[in-house]
Amino acid sequence: MQEILNKQKEYFASGKTLPVKNRIGALKQLYAAICANEDAINAALKADLGKSSAESYICETGMALSEISYLIKHVKRWAKDKRVHTPLAQFASKSYVKKSPYGCALIMSPWNYPFMLTIEPLADAIAAGNTAIVKPSAYSPATSKVIADILSQIFDPAYVAVVLGGRAENSQLLDMDFDKIFFTGSVAVGKEVMRRAAERLIPVTLELGGKSPCIVDGTANIELSAKRIAFGKFLNCGQTCVAPDYVLVHESVKDKFMAALKKQIAAQYGEYPLENANYGKIISRKHYDRVKGLIDKDKIYCGGECDDKELRIAPTVLKGADWGDAAMGEEIFGPVLPVISYSNIDNVIDKINSGNTPLALYLFTSDKATVKKVTSRVAFGGGCINDTIIHLATSAMGFGGCGESGMGSYHGKQGFDCFTHEKSIVDKKTFIDLPMRYQPYSRLMLKLTRMFLK
Repeated sequence: MQEILNKQKEYFASGKTLPVKNRIGALKQLYAAICANEDAINAALKADLGKSSAESYICETGMALSEISYLIKHVKRWAKDKRVHTPLAQFASKSYVKKSPYGCALIMSPWNYPFMLTIEPLADAIAAGNTAIVKPSAYSPATSKVIADILSQIFDPAYVAVVLGGRAENSQLLDMDFDKIFFTGSVAVGKEVMRRAAERLIPVTLELGGKSPCIVDGTANIELSAKRIAFGKFLNCGQTCVAPDYVLVHESVKDKFMAALKKQIAAQYGEYPLENANYGKIISRKHYDRVKGLIDKDKIYCGGECDDKELRIAPTVLKGADWGDAAMGEEIFGPVLPVISYSNIDNVIDKINSGNTPLALYLFTSDKATVKKVTSRVAFGGGCINDTIIHLATSAMGFGGCGESGMGSYHGKQGFDCFTHEKSIVDKKTFIDLPMRYQPYSRLMLKLTRMFLK
C-alpha cells in the first residue's frame, strides 16, 4: 500500500492530473466502464444485499452515472481561476482564486450502498485533479471485487488504485500520509478516522449518520405521507444512512397514519415481504442480530417476521414506542420503524435538538409556518418536505451532515470543492509602488492609509 501511495505521489507531481481535458477523459472512461459492467455490478449487489436489478440501478449505478455526467458537463468551468475584487490599497494588482487539487486522496466507503458511495466521491476526486486510493468495505465483498476489477481495467494504479481487505488494511492506510481523507460510515469509526488524520493534520470529510426523525403533523396528506415514508424507510431493507429512523406523528392523525402505513407496506412489498424476491436482506449476521434485538415483540403493529437463515427481517412498525425503548437508543439501520405520538411541535423541536444532530430530517405538513419553524430551529444535515431521502439524489446541491452526523459535503460542485484547495493569489504590478506601507511612517502616510482602508 505504501508503494502504491509513493507511485501516486510521483504521478501527481508529474502534473498529469492537472489538465482538465485529462480529468474529463478519465471521467468518460469511468462512465463507459460502468455501463459495460452493469450486469456484473447488479449481480454483486444482489449477492451482498439482495438488491434487485431495478433497485441497483435506481439507487446505485444510475446515481453514480448521473454524478459523473454532471461533472463532465461542468468541471471545465469550475476549474477556472476566479477573479475577485481587489481593494484600492492593493493598487495596482489583480486578485484571483486558483483551484488546486489536494493531491493523493484516500476514499473509504461503506457497505450499505457499496457501489454508489465508492464511485461518487471517486468521480469528484478525479474531477478535482487528484489521484486516489479506494478502500471499499469488507462487508460487501462481491461489490468490492467488482469495483476493483473495473477500476484496474481502466486506470493505472499510480492514478487510481483499490485496496481490498478489512480492519488491518484500514488501519495501515490511516497510518499513511495522504493529502485528503474522505470517509463514509459509522460515527464510531468516523471518530477514529478523524483522530488518526489529526496526527498528520490531514483534512477529512466525514459522511456519517444518526437517528433521522420524520415528523407527520395534523395537516399532512396522510395517505401520501405513509407511501413515501414506507419507501424511504424500507428501501435497501432499511440500511440507508438517511432513512427515516423513527416517526413523530401528531396524536390527532396517529391511528389514520398507522393504518395507511400498514396498507402501503403491503402494497409495496406484498402481504408476505419475506417471499418477495425484490426485497433485500441484512448485510451480515452481526447486523441482523443487532437489528432483530431492537424489536419489542409487545409493540409490533405490523411485520416482525424474521428469516434467520437468509438474514431477512420484514418491514416492521412499532406502535406505542417511547424514548426509552431499545430502538430509540441507537441508529436502527434496518427495517424497524418506531412510531411516537406528539401533541406540541415545540416540544418535538426541543426533543430533537437535545440529542445528537441527525443527518436528515423529514417533515410532512401543509402548513408553511410549521415548515419555516422546524427547518429554522432544528439542526440537521439535509432533508425533505413531504418526501424522504430524495434530497441526496441531485448533483445540483451538496449532501452532508453536521455535528455527529458528519462534516463537509459533496455531490456536484460541492464534490469538486471537497477535493479542492483554493489558493488566494494577488498578482501585483511593477509599474507603480505605493509608499504607504514602508517605513518611516509619516502623518500624511497614516492619513492616506486610513482613507484607503476604510
